[in-house]
Amino acid sequence: MTADINFLKKKANDIRIDIIREIHAAGSGHPGGSLSAADIITYLYFAEMNVDPADPEKQDRDRFVLSKGHAAPALYAALAEKGFFPKETLMTLRKLGSILQGHPDKKKVPGIDMSTGSLGQGISAAVGMALAAKTDGSTSRVYAVLGDGELQEGIVWEAAMAAAHYRLDNLTAFIDWNGLQIDGKNEDVMTVAPVGEKFLAFGWNVQMIDGHDFEQIAQAVENAKKITGRPQMIVAKTVKGKGVSFMENEAGWHGKAPSDEQAKQAVEELGGEW
Repeated sequence: MTADINFLKKKANDIRIDIIREIHAAGSGHPGGSLSAADIITYLYFAEMNVDPADPEKQDRDRFVLSKGHAAPALYAALAEKGFFPKETLMTLRKLGSILQGHPDKKKVPGIDMSTGSLGQGISAAVGMALAAKTDGSTSRVYAVLGDGELQEGIVWEAAMAAAHYRLDNLTAFIDWNGLQIDGKNEDVMTVAPVGEKFLAFGWNVQMIDGHDFEQIAQAVENAKKITGRPQMIVAKTVKGKGVSFMENEAGWHGKAPSDEQAKQAVEELGGEW
């Protein structure tokens, strides 16, 4: 790991506060899955990936694809914290004329490598990026984050087959496995378990971790870089709405903004000032 655990925890907490603030300001958005993915995204941007805010398009950069594009507030917060654009811009989320749409747009936002939103298409693009890097002889690595409900999309499994077929060991994907989607529990809507066994069967190397434990995230990423000939899947068990008491493990917070009072409580619970 190239960053201190306490630094990463503080950065993730700041990102969670930004998530609440920007979604509240927008009056719409997806807090639950943004909060659950915050630690994974924090680790990648602040301890792992080769990216440069001063040169967002540099050729040898690592690529990141948020396949669960509705968690854009988490990605935007990380990019702002990293310096890709001013933090004040976060307060323009979903507003007319803003670069920050409800889902990531690579043509408008510095640091976004792929426009996503339609579930399953992000991981497919990530496979293409990894294949291109292999073909070009590039040392760039590709990282992606998927939602667990997203695994219900058939295109995910087509991408999984292709990644294994082309032996894309420069691709590391995370599943943000919080167990909930817009309509309720995964197991009630369309069960995606057993996740690890399925990706193993598709030819991936699989690790199972606590997606809120930075030491486990770090170890899994380091392990992934040592494996050759297979794409890497890190199944990260997470809590939807992580860090905000009334949002945790509540499917209802998949896609709605907090009220003034709720936003104030959430920010204060995260140690911020309203």
